[in-house]
Amino acid sequence: MPPTLPNAGALAGCKVIDLSRVLGGPYCTQILADHGADVLKIEPPGGDETRGWGPPFLGDTASYFIGVNRNKEGMTLDLSQAAGQELLRHLLADADVLVENFKPGTLEKWGLGFDTLSQAFPKLIHCRVSGFGSDGPLGGLPGYDACAQAMCGLMSVNGEADGDATRVGLPVVDMVTGLNAAVAILLALNERTRSGLGQFLDITLYDCALSLLHPHAANYFYSGKVPRRSGNAHPNIAPYETLPTASGPIFLAVGNNRQFALLAQVLEAPGLATDPRYAANADRLQHRQALRDELSTLLAGQDAAALADRLLRAGVPAAAVQTVDQALAHPHTRHRGMVLEQGDYQGVGSPIKLSRTPATLRKLPPALAPQTDAQ
Repeated sequence: MPPTLPNAGALAGCKVIDLSRVLGGPYCTQILADHGADVLKIEPPGGDETRGWGPPFLGDTASYFIGVNRNKEGMTLDLSQAAGQELLRHLLADADVLVENFKPGTLEKWGLGFDTLSQAFPKLIHCRVSGFGSDGPLGGLPGYDACAQAMCGLMSVNGEADGDATRVGLPVVDMVTGLNAAVAILLALNERTRSGLGQFLDITLYDCALSLLHPHAANYFYSGKVPRRSGNAHPNIAPYETLPTASGPIFLAVGNNRQFALLAQVLEAPGLATDPRYAANADRLQHRQALRDELSTLLAGQDAAALADRLLRAGVPAAAVQTVDQALAHPHTRHRGMVLEQGDYQGVGSPIKLSRTPATLRKLPPALAPQTDAQ
């Protein structure tokens, strides 16, 4: 990568070719683009299918696409044709990173697999996001967020204790796969400064879903007991769950004895702190239902937001349960720069805050470009 001005973004000068579609790959490359990488998003004829995943739409582009594709340039290319393949090779000549989520074997069929590309471009970092990887019992099969949640145990521990296994209400596997892909790219870029060589990064939804199983996997390894659903209650900590108030639910996340004593103090219930049933976390877990009942009585007349504020300021983790619109409108959300607005564009800001080279909004998500003809 060429030298750049220090305020141009942490990844300024890094050239990324983004062949990925839908969510995991595009979320990865948006992270890189927010921090200054030069990202070229190459779409197939007809575009990334998420352009049509609406309503809602901005113009003729769905909000789903808009949410993970800012700060990128756009191009349309038919990689199934020899001319498109040749143009891609031309673009890769000075690229640092290639990100793609084709089904394993597709790029290889076109002569664009890592083994081939690494011969021509030894410094190229090739990041593949896939469902299961290219080999093993499930190798080469397509993967999807909800299926990964189901297959990897996430749904089995999500939902009410007496209810059905439930999908997490956002595409958490896709997004953590994108995060891990971005981390892998940064690791490979750093290693390349020593070796001068690129490498192949194999990031799968399956692996990333399994990596999310803490503390359930650890609990299973050391107890032999299959984790069960517990609703909003934490399997290892109490009180750590939602409880009702006069204005709506509040989440209490009391992680140690000091916080429990402070909770009792704020609620003006000193008996809680001295009750031997609640002396330590293990005791509180054993008597979880009794503690839940006592707290529900104490909270019945409280306003969730006001109480949560008092508890937080006293050192007790707590939060009123907010809707998406309330969370986005919260003054602290705006203070942290977590809502971006430019013209008709609105998006969630970068959570990665760097003091000298912060993330910036430089380009709006690209419109679908006409198909590019190779020269």
